[in-house]
Amino acid sequence: MSTSDQDLAQRRPEGHFTNAPEPGDRRRPGELTLRELLRWTWRQLTSMRTALALLLLLALAAIPGSLIPQTGVDSLKTSQWQDAHPQLTPIYQKLSLFSVYNSPWFSAIYLLLMVSLVGCIVPRTLVYWRGLRAQPPAAPRNLTRMPDHATYETDLAPEDVLAGARTLLRKRRYRMRESGDAVSFERGYLREAGNLLFHVSVLVVLVGFAMGSMFGYKGGVILVVGNGFSNNLTQYDDFDPGSLFKASEMEPFSFDVKHFSVDWLTSGPRAGMARAFDATLDYKSSPSAPSKEYDLKVNHPLTIGNTEVFLIGHGYAPVITVRDGKGHEVYSGPTIFLPTDQSFRSFGVVKAPDAEPTQIGLEGEFYPTVAFSKQTGSYFSAFGNTLSPLVSMLVYTGDLNMDEGASQSVYALDKSNTTMLTKKDGAPFRVDMRPGQTVKLPNGLGTVSFDGIKRWTKIQISQTPGKYLTLAGVLLALLGLLGSLFIRPRRVWVRARREGGSTLVEVAALDRSGGGDVAGVLAGVVAALPGAPRKPAEAAKAAKPDNDAAGEDKS
Repeated sequence: MSTSDQDLAQRRPEGHFTNAPEPGDRRRPGELTLRELLRWTWRQLTSMRTALALLLLLALAAIPGSLIPQTGVDSLKTSQWQDAHPQLTPIYQKLSLFSVYNSPWFSAIYLLLMVSLVGCIVPRTLVYWRGLRAQPPAAPRNLTRMPDHATYETDLAPEDVLAGARTLLRKRRYRMRESGDAVSFERGYLREAGNLLFHVSVLVVLVGFAMGSMFGYKGGVILVVGNGFSNNLTQYDDFDPGSLFKASEMEPFSFDVKHFSVDWLTSGPRAGMARAFDATLDYKSSPSAPSKEYDLKVNHPLTIGNTEVFLIGHGYAPVITVRDGKGHEVYSGPTIFLPTDQSFRSFGVVKAPDAEPTQIGLEGEFYPTVAFSKQTGSYFSAFGNTLSPLVSMLVYTGDLNMDEGASQSVYALDKSNTTMLTKKDGAPFRVDMRPGQTVKLPNGLGTVSFDGIKRWTKIQISQTPGKYLTLAGVLLALLGLLGSLFIRPRRVWVRARREGGSTLVEVAALDRSGGGDVAGVLAGVVAALPGAPRKPAEAAKAAKPDNDAAGEDKS
């Protein structure tokens, strides 16, 4: 072993690992015990560097949850994405990318971050508590070798100067320590408290999110204007409960969507898009409570107890009636069509499994303001409002597979055992209807009517128990960050001793946060001390350390 290696081994702090086994230890050189390995793992996990890395990793892990449709947020959009990407869907399902926030790998990052923060905060809190109770350090031997210092002479006794210094700096909330002919002062202990508060706030935010994901729930429902909703599990189109959620904790409210209005943009590059929309609700907080009215808008939810009701979307529901070959009405009512672009071109299906002599299915699009493109040879919607509405659908006959017992989406048509109707020339038979029109199906299959247009609204209902705790954590983080940025830990030393026929006063100041300018603080202290010269600038002359003091201890 070289001399430098020997010095390094001698200086290694207690508790660090060494390659040389202790006397009587049967381990091979360089071999670690399980205890040492666990200790090393714990130190790595609870280090600030690991906490920051896990926090960054958690933010990166949340990105797929924003880019990929999530089953718990919008199951319909998720199923549409899966139908459009059949090759990627199995891979994404294995990686739990359709339910990122409930995935094992996201939970593992979350828990590791919480453990890392707790293991980092507790030791720092103990160190801060001991530092908070400790006295300021004694004055250095040579104050004139401090980067910021000043000296002056006075006829006052040293005791009078030090008494004035004690009175002055106590008023400025400095802690004090006397040592011989000098007095030490220190302030700014709350800076470290700000750092600790910031780290604690991150932990509080994580706990708040965890409470919401475990005890809360989030669900969605599409309601045609005029219909109502009761808060129970059977009423939801999609429902995502927390792992510890209890259905008995759902509040028994109900509401009806009475009216819906949209403000459309009529000019500019975004013409045809909805600028704002709102729904008028009549709701009851319980079956026996009186009915109240609320104007539900985007980002202005209705709060009922601990539950919030959000308006997140809208669309059109053409009223379609299907009669079979015997004249029986086998389907009638508003049919929800889902928007596929910003001009509210919408897709929908109609299923008539009871039609005779064969089942009938329709699949197509609704155009609020229909227009025809010569380039593509197809319809498109030029405006989101219903200025010139049209329904265009293809017709399928055969077995719709609705008697198999398996659940089917109301927004998808199973065409595996059906045949598409065609014209005599082999072209698809398309039902194009405007409001009030009826189209007769070929081969005596019946008729399809377009009776009118209704609107639907997408409502999201959620209960998040930890939201106020999360908000408190964010506010604490802001408070801790401000404290760590603007509170300056500083030390001031005053020494007064008799030399010849006068008293020599030495004053020095130090900014412990690094890079802080204490020249103004030093000048203000010197100017307020007893016997100081009238012009503080003459006394507050900063002097750089001498070359021969490079190895002097300044602490």
